[in-house]
Amino acid sequence: MDTDYALEEMMGKMGEFGKYQCWQFILHILAAVTAGMHMLSLTTVAAVPDHRCAVPGVDGNTSALWNSTEIINAIPKAPSGKLESCLILDENGEPKMCDSWVYDQTYHPSSLVVDWNLVCDKRWMGALAQCLYMLGVFTGAVVLGGMADKVGRKKIFCISAVAQLILGVVVAFIPEFWSFLFVRFLYGIFGSAGSYITGFVLTMEIVGASKRTACGVAFQAAFAGGIMLVAGWGALIKDRTLLQVVYGLHSLILIPHLWVMDESPRWLWSQGRTKEAIAIVQKALRINDRGTFESTQFLSRGKAAVSKNEPAAGAMDLFKTPNLRKKTLNVCFCWFANSLVYYGLSLNAGKLYGNPFLMLFITGLVEFPSYIAIIYLLDRLGRRSLTSSLMLAGGVCCIVACNLTQGSAGAITIVMLGKLFIAGSFAIIYNYSAELFPTVVRNSALGLGSMSARLSGALTPLITLLDSLSPTIPAIIFGVVSIVSGFLTLFLPETNGQPMPQSIADGERFGIGDTCFTTCLGKKNNKTHSMSEPTPEVMIPLDNVTR
Repeated sequence: MDTDYALEEMMGKMGEFGKYQCWQFILHILAAVTAGMHMLSLTTVAAVPDHRCAVPGVDGNTSALWNSTEIINAIPKAPSGKLESCLILDENGEPKMCDSWVYDQTYHPSSLVVDWNLVCDKRWMGALAQCLYMLGVFTGAVVLGGMADKVGRKKIFCISAVAQLILGVVVAFIPEFWSFLFVRFLYGIFGSAGSYITGFVLTMEIVGASKRTACGVAFQAAFAGGIMLVAGWGALIKDRTLLQVVYGLHSLILIPHLWVMDESPRWLWSQGRTKEAIAIVQKALRINDRGTFESTQFLSRGKAAVSKNEPAAGAMDLFKTPNLRKKTLNVCFCWFANSLVYYGLSLNAGKLYGNPFLMLFITGLVEFPSYIAIIYLLDRLGRRSLTSSLMLAGGVCCIVACNLTQGSAGAITIVMLGKLFIAGSFAIIYNYSAELFPTVVRNSALGLGSMSARLSGALTPLITLLDSLSPTIPAIIFGVVSIVSGFLTLFLPETNGQPMPQSIADGERFGIGDTCFTTCLGKKNNKTHSMSEPTPEVMIPLDNVTR
């Protein structure tokens, strides 16, 4: 009997989502909360408050009012009517760059930007700090994603949990910019890559097919919850050092996982460690009150699998065969586009007019209606069509918003709608990727996708610097990339209700000839396993069975 079929039969005995899966899922999803918090921490710790040049003889120990006559006469006005942030009038009345500034402390009395004066001609240094964090996540996605496929999901999860706790606290006390960048890079490797991606994969590999949508979307909702916590703590804690320490200490909630979280039975099975995989499934059956089974038959099938095992697979195997290669490149660009728009809107939330903490909180909150809709629609409309539609809508919103008056109610509404759409497609791509790629390289595939996302995330702060040329350039770039990727997504196969491929061969066969243009928006079934096999007790949606 085919060993993949044997694995699905064994996993199916656990049920779709019993008490065991629920407990493990709760453990996994905590990593999403901390990942969101670490990822967006610089929006408050290194916030850029409104600023202007310090006027000699006027700004002394206390700053003069911004609308005082002395200030208005000494600082030119921008085309928007506000005071210039970086220019001051010389004795001849000509504007020139200044070398000291006064900051509006209404919302941010303490910030890395204020302490190190990372404004005007040093503005790029603030963008570089966020860029280096994203490059750290990029590195973590590649390195830790591949390691998780080789040494285990749990081991990488727990190493990352300890590392992000230490680095999240240490980074608060770095007194010098370049050292700070190095620690931020390491922080990114473990803070928003290792535990988050492996936690997501662990969940996808133990829950039933009908529950993957809700669990996958819940991960993205937890990430948005982390963003909201960034805003909440930022509003309460005004000292940037203490604020970063509080963010870092949230990783304490991941430390007990060393003792209470289990390894993925699917990964253990793929590594030939069938006895351990069977033991975890039997533990799950006891907790779920679903009886037990005779382990001997599965153990013998697992031993047979070891003798026929393919060589250890890695990320490069995703590019060796044509169908997997096309899917991998398309999915990577989809991750790239989603991340570019998602972080472009999130990192610039503080630039919207109003309370910056409230704006950041709303950008996290606005994701939840999208996630609720996705849970309801994803298994009905399919992954492919919904992902494409949301990306196209998000891209259009970006382009429309840049043509509206900045700070107007209409512009803010369109920006929030864009965030709602792109958050939805970003949530789906996690599930979609996990279902498209086989178990032996699933973590590597998600790591590669996350790497693409972090590459665009690293570019996002640099792209936003182009607003010095024209305020519309960043939004147009975000919109065009999202629209192009949304169209290309239509060429991916549908995975709704399909068994997850196990081997590289399964992954290569999966979805051949299945695009939106050949299967009427995902109505065609595609088979990974032999049609001659009897139907095992596998995890598929109940509505698919009734149909």
